[in-house]
Amino acid sequence: MNRPPTHSTLIGYLLWIFGFLGAHRFYYGKPISGTLYFFTLGLFFIGWIVDLFLIPGMNRDADIRFNEGEIDYNVAWLLLTFLGLLGIHRMYMGKWLTGLVYLCTGGLFLVGYIYDFWTLNDQVSLLNGARRRS
Repeated sequence: MNRPPTHSTLIGYLLWIFGFLGAHRFYYGKPISGTLYFFTLGLFFIGWIVDLFLIPGMNRDADIRFNEGEIDYNVAWLLLTFLGLLGIHRMYMGKWLTGLVYLCTGGLFLVGYIYDFWTLNDQVSLLNGARRRS
């Protein structure tokens, strides 16, 4: 049975442009290497360039690992990446209270914003799985 994709190679490459900060690695569910890329500028730009060729494989792995559903990973990640400090991604996922808290506190003083980079895929996957069961 073929599952619909959860992540997009196009979005992966778009985030790869900011990949020296680890954005594409977080998107594909690799928070440890994403953090490492953030602090080393994509492993001194070498890892960032190598990832240009690894993105299709990371995309396949993410499509297998995460639950598809009503909440779209691509929309959630674009909202987090570009409007995360405003909490728009949380509102999109139906987490209105924390979305409003982020809006008033700059992503809960950046800590919540960083937390969401680490956990957004799992948050969306759990919400999609729960909605499918109900």
